[in-house]
Amino acid sequence: MTTDLLFAIRGVRVNNILNVDHLDIKKGKVTCITGESGAGKSTLMKMLNKMISPDSGEIFYKGTPLKDIDSVQHRRKVIMQSQVPLIFPGTIKDNLMMGYILNGTKPDDDGVLKQAIHNMQMTKELDEDAGTLSGGEKQRLALARILLLAADVYLLDEPTSALDEDTEMMVLDHLIPEIKKKHASLIMITHSRKVNEQYAEERIDLSQLPLREEVEKNT
Repeated sequence: MTTDLLFAIRGVRVNNILNVDHLDIKKGKVTCITGESGAGKSTLMKMLNKMISPDSGEIFYKGTPLKDIDSVQHRRKVIMQSQVPLIFPGTIKDNLMMGYILNGTKPDDDGVLKQAIHNMQMTKELDEDAGTLSGGEKQRLALARILLLAADVYLLDEPTSALDEDTEMMVLDHLIPEIKKKHASLIMITHSRKVNEQYAEERIDLSQLPLREEVEKNT
């Protein structure tokens, strides 16, 4: 495997949801994953985060079998945000601080936290109740939370699906350069053609990947 590979997926099968013979994801890139509903996009992301394991086949992370890597340590460096982000009881600050706690890192001061939510186009105070936020605000709070953390990979499952297009572009225009500054990789599921066209450096359409059986027939 070449040194520029982040993930290498070989002969992976998960029930009747996902069936991938050969898929490579490169380091340091913005990779957008698309595909029809039921194509296995979220399932793939959960496997990359070690939330689920394939029924067969193997996934390698930077050349090492994913199954041989400690799950907690992996998730601290390969951070995932689901389409419906987890919001904890308490204030906006409580939610931002929870990211540091779960990641085992030292928290930043309030000025950094305020700037983080401002960068995600939120006009809120740190002491406001996170439970009162709209769906789009919760997505942006969760993005601010993970962006405060030092990670090697950010796995985002439709992170801006609850935002209008203008806000979505403003959020991504800040998010992606910040991830690039960290020399990290971004793997993002999106249904937005504009997001895919504007930001993707690598594109994976799961609906177009050949099934393992089809590959075997032709070899």
